[in-house]
Amino acid sequence: MSPKDWGLALLVVLAWGVNFVMIKWGLDELPPLLLGALRFMLVAFPALLFIKAPKLPIKWLLGYGLTISFGQFALLFSAMHLGMPAGLASLVLQAQMLFTMIFAFMFLGERWKLQQVMSLIVAAAGLALLATQTPASKMTFIGFALTIAAASSWGMGNIINRKIGQLGNVNLMGLVVWSALIPPIPFLLLSYWIEGPELIISSLQNVGLKTVATLFYLAGIATIFGYSTWAHLLKNYPASQVAPLTLLVPVIGLITAWLVLDETLSLIQVFGILLIMGGLLINVFGHKLRRQKKAALAD
Repeated sequence: MSPKDWGLALLVVLAWGVNFVMIKWGLDELPPLLLGALRFMLVAFPALLFIKAPKLPIKWLLGYGLTISFGQFALLFSAMHLGMPAGLASLVLQAQMLFTMIFAFMFLGERWKLQQVMSLIVAAAGLALLATQTPASKMTFIGFALTIAAASSWGMGNIINRKIGQLGNVNLMGLVVWSALIPPIPFLLLSYWIEGPELIISSLQNVGLKTVATLFYLAGIATIFGYSTWAHLLKNYPASQVAPLTLLVPVIGLITAWLVLDETLSLIQVFGILLIMGGLLINVFGHKLRRQKKAALAD
């Protein structure tokens, strides 16, 4: 990966790490599905008036909008509304790495290397450890399960991103902006059905400045910048190389949740986090260590 792309990846890590505290703030005044609808409305408007639509088949635009945008955030916002702490959500969502590797193997034919298999095992052990936490950890099981489901939706979206990248010179900013026309429809329908018109109206009437600022952050920084940059990286590098980089997001997510929301972790949760982060280190640096070992033995 070039130095420029490394820099872009780190900026995405920072933006997405802070994102979880911003979501928690948004959920203080808005129900989760309505929050999702408003987020993607702001992504689409007024940006689509200035950005050209991407030239690609509608099925890929729908696939991107329904997985990375609607599926991931309908599940994540609901998870955090139902008791998933912001810091732990930033960590558990990175199970998308596992799903991306699995889906890349199933649908793209990408072969796994030894360090990738080892990283899957270690990270999965960390996630399994977190799943065993008691209610005293302030993490609900339904919140954990919905966050895992959100990660699987993101993982499938990564595969769709790779397929889109293979179509040629697609306008990535246009992809993010124009695909944002898709999620508000299912978000609003589900919000009306589950959250109800009375809650929708009362929530909109009582929106404060903090929530407005949160919505603009979620739309402009986390979505337009974050996902257009992510699409660029997935277009130019293998999914199995790019996806693990997002395991750095929880470092920012956990720290900001601790500083801003006063969230704390149990000793078992810390051990689970270390296992998951260990999976990242194995995946990113494992092949380099193997090459160095072979070179040393050859000498």
